[in-house]
Amino acid sequence: MNKDKSELILNEELTPTGKKDSFGGMNKKELLNVLRLMIMSRTIDDKQMTLLKQGKTFFHIPGSGHEAAQVAFGLQLKKGIDWAYPYYRDLAFMLAAGTKPEDVFLHFLARKNDPMCGGRQMPCHWSSKELNVPTQSSPTGTQFLQAVGTALALKKEGREGVVYVSSGEGATSEGEFFEAVNWASREKLPVVFLIENNKWAISVPVENQNAGRNSSVSELLKGFENLLRFEVDGTDFLKVHAIAKSAFKYARRGDGPALVEAHVVRLFSHSSSDDQKKYRPAESLAQDAQKDPIKLFSNYLIEKGFLNDLALEELYKEVRNHVNDAADWALKQPEPETNAAIKYVYDESDKKSKLTYEKSKSYGKNTVMVDAINHALKEELEFNDKIYIFGEDVADKKGGVFTATKGLSTQFGNERVFNSPLAEASIIGVAIGMSLAGLKPCVEIQFGDYIWPAFMQIRDELVMYRYRSNNLFETPVVIRVPVGGFIHGGLYHSQNIEGFFAHMPGLYIAYPSNAADAKGLLKTALRINDPVLFLEHKGLYRQSYATSPEPDAGYLLPFGKARKVTEGSDLSVITYGAMVHESAFAAKKLKEEGYSVEIIDIRTISPLDFEAVAESVKKTGKVAVIHEDTLTAGFGAEIAARISDECFEFLDAPVKRIAAKDSPIPYAPNLEKFVLPDRNKIYDRLKLLLKY
Repeated sequence: MNKDKSELILNEELTPTGKKDSFGGMNKKELLNVLRLMIMSRTIDDKQMTLLKQGKTFFHIPGSGHEAAQVAFGLQLKKGIDWAYPYYRDLAFMLAAGTKPEDVFLHFLARKNDPMCGGRQMPCHWSSKELNVPTQSSPTGTQFLQAVGTALALKKEGREGVVYVSSGEGATSEGEFFEAVNWASREKLPVVFLIENNKWAISVPVENQNAGRNSSVSELLKGFENLLRFEVDGTDFLKVHAIAKSAFKYARRGDGPALVEAHVVRLFSHSSSDDQKKYRPAESLAQDAQKDPIKLFSNYLIEKGFLNDLALEELYKEVRNHVNDAADWALKQPEPETNAAIKYVYDESDKKSKLTYEKSKSYGKNTVMVDAINHALKEELEFNDKIYIFGEDVADKKGGVFTATKGLSTQFGNERVFNSPLAEASIIGVAIGMSLAGLKPCVEIQFGDYIWPAFMQIRDELVMYRYRSNNLFETPVVIRVPVGGFIHGGLYHSQNIEGFFAHMPGLYIAYPSNAADAKGLLKTALRINDPVLFLEHKGLYRQSYATSPEPDAGYLLPFGKARKVTEGSDLSVITYGAMVHESAFAAKKLKEEGYSVEIIDIRTISPLDFEAVAESVKKTGKVAVIHEDTLTAGFGAEIAARISDECFEFLDAPVKRIAAKDSPIPYAPNLEKFVLPDRNKIYDRLKLLLKY
């Protein structure tokens, strides 16, 4: 076998163990077990389609035609040591790895005791805590980067293990696939990529997906160093089994990742909602039927004397009875209780409540906010050796574009504080995978304006893991993001993003306005079990009015507790971030005129301390909600709506919102000033409200 790491190894070049009729080193019992697993997977597919037609469930994605490749790879896993990120067609893989048919039907029928998600996800979203299979999701391709993150965690901690990740050929058109292969190859990570190429991504043929020679996915990747590539007939079990063994051996040895493109067939439609006869030529369907991996393997075993027709018939009967019994049993199991629908959006353990908040034995000198953030990171790196910090330019000698991470890689080494590729989806996807393996990543997205390539990893993956796994898996990633205007950053360095992310149950959001709060909230974020979006206003990093005496290393602030900046009786201002200070300047001027303005800094967007907001509004009777984001759909609209809903009878005037104009933030100073809210505009609007 050619050992060149970047060389494509074709199936014709590799017989099962290097010699004819060696049966891949497997004995009769093992070979018959392989056939049993393949038949089990096919029989479950058939049974599930029957149950669907009977109206007992609503959706199914069959794996028929993929069984040989999936069983071959599933048998390579070391239980409790290796990890797997399968895709929705990987039923046979899960059975080979150790999943019971009973559990498959509990999941398929969305029963209370579904061990994969507790009835929260559609069928075919595989998971197993015991087997290290994190709950998968519906988006295609997001799993690649998470697999790389888990492999990175294993490598950094010196733990044994290979990470398997699979998809169809269609998902390899996703940019995150190439990002994952790039990161895994560069770091020589123990990842085995299995691409199950059935040549159809729903109705799109493979030739419309990629530009590889003969539409080969493997050919597209020949430039990646350390990547061992294979291409194999995935309907021939012995051939694909030999390749699977070689791929896992290569990755387990620490030589780098391996990628196997297994050419399989899709015998059924893409899903129960699809009819492939509408778009696939009859001759294509007939050709696939001739390559049925179960027929090929059973015929082979009969030819070699391991099986006869009667024994094969008995095997089918035994499997069919097992599957029917498993389905009948699962149908009798209870459905989830309705109150389970809102459980496990956030961590429900008592970890947050056990932390000691707002205690500091000593306060140091006045510190600017960016330095307080730097000190919080340093202290938490010392406190918890599971914390890893990475992102673009975070390592020394740069130490971040705003120096928030300056000195950290020098002190803690490049193993724990390191630069990532310039790829935001990679940063978040890898962090998710690391957190699933038990680490605590704290990543930096360089500007809020550039977080959008990672949006799907955050919305569909990061904040969903606890919920979609029914509390089996958690992803306590901290994402630090500089945001906001007032720095002449123009269209792409001035954005506020909290409104977008506030619509994500499962995500905590902090937006501090001063150094002490930034330190206390960041340290809490790094100790709790939920994902946190930590927003840092660039304009406040070194502002004198955002400085404060720095609390010591034991200082933590709770999420969901607002701060009363000024006491007042005439009007309440509800705000956060840079607008705390702009409002304070306006309130000071109004005080000189005899008005009393109370300012509430909410400090965290999620959770929102609405109790503090309501208490202030009920006292003053008038309220202005102020934020820097655009007026339309800014987070202030949510606060204003809740005030109108829950405090209406206490109001003496309409709820007023003060925000930026519904415009991008331009570069020219006079244009930026025109768009953004500032102390003068706030003063004018508050004065009108006070006179209402």
